[in-house]
Amino acid sequence: MTFFDKILGKSPKKVLKPRCPITREPIEQGYGYLLTTVQVVTSRKYWDLVMTEPETMSYTLSHFNNQPSGTQMRNLIFEKYSSIDKPWIISDSCISLFEIDRNQARTRAQQWWQSEGNYMPEEAGAALDKLEPSVYQQLKDYAVLEAGRHRVQAA
Repeated sequence: MTFFDKILGKSPKKVLKPRCPITREPIEQGYGYLLTTVQVVTSRKYWDLVMTEPETMSYTLSHFNNQPSGTQMRNLIFEKYSSIDKPWIISDSCISLFEIDRNQARTRAQQWWQSEGNYMPEEAGAALDKLEPSVYQQLKDYAVLEAGRHRVQAA
């Protein structure tokens, strides 16, 4: 904000600098896909990736070696991501992890950009609030108990 803007009471325009929550790469204005938490957490490919990243691989190895601490950490990871109530702006490089309507997700991203990051689809919200309890539990069971198994066994 410049000196004159302060005097005249002008506030600077909000500059969005989103990063993909999966790859951490910056997303340039007008690009990306907007997904809800439900769309993210229903992807088995997403959970296989998350549970075998360098930061989480030790928990996955512990889990599959029947160590409760690994399973507990995987549970916390699931809870963390499934409880996000805001939409996710996802980069082009990882959109293939999700079985979604890409045109709709791209259109929603455009609405998000135009609203300076304030657009919220009706379906946005924490997964537990948006899914039937049995469906939520099935997703949680896969993410916590099974995700990444094939990568660990192959190693």
